[in-house]
Amino acid sequence: MPASKPVIRVRGLVTRFGSQTVHDGLDLDVRRGEVLGVVGGSGTGKSVLLKTIIGLNRPAAGRIEVLGDDTAGLDDAGRIRLQARWGVLFQDGALFSSMTVAENIMVPLKEHTRLDPLTIAEVARIKIAMTGLPPSAGAKYPSELSGGMRKRAGLARALALDPEILFLDEPTAGLDPIGAAAFDELIGNLQRSLGLTVFMVTHDLDSLRAICDRIAVLIDRRIVVDTLDALRLLDHPWIREYFQGPRGRAALDAGAGPSGIGA
Repeated sequence: MPASKPVIRVRGLVTRFGSQTVHDGLDLDVRRGEVLGVVGGSGTGKSVLLKTIIGLNRPAAGRIEVLGDDTAGLDDAGRIRLQARWGVLFQDGALFSSMTVAENIMVPLKEHTRLDPLTIAEVARIKIAMTGLPPSAGAKYPSELSGGMRKRAGLARALALDPEILFLDEPTAGLDPIGAAAFDELIGNLQRSLGLTVFMVTHDLDSLRAICDRIAVLIDRRIVVDTLDALRLLDHPWIREYFQGPRGRAALDAGAGPSGIGA
């Protein structure tokens, strides 16, 4: 991948909740067009990092730039414009329970565009199809969907505005192996066809092997970023246990290609 200015640039990030410091001097670059997998032990702040980058948490210190904008220096209008350039899929979809799938997808379109109602409805239908849901899913409420279908519906909403960056928080959590593999394939296909940059928090070793270009590991309140091959050689207890334990070896060696990232 050619060198270019990172689409996400984090420098010296400090995140605290009361007396607990979650991130301490964290640096991270995310390159345009890559799929970055973010892993780490329980409580290391993976989801906190995602939420801080998109502005749901206020950092104690540090600088966050997204698509060239310093997020701390934006006024309300600038923040809204930037938010329209990314999409977010939270765990289990985070859909509005009182709205149908189609109505959920229409929310960002109504908020950020001046499209007429017929065009908005057509865009919702397109996004439903893009994420592999049947047309009938548009009229259903989240409670009427399976867990996998809710995730796809949440993904359809995240893609409503044709974002440049897609943030995913544990996208395969709660799915069976077949459903998780299908969702990984969907993400990979969408990323390639749409030219997305994907920031994915995950604990799923199969997802790391299947679709990630690089891996960011949260350790000791900071991040180590590299490919799977390089990370597996680092002599840190958590990295060694995660990547070299029985489950890690089985998942990562099963489909490793010449790069060690997967065929």
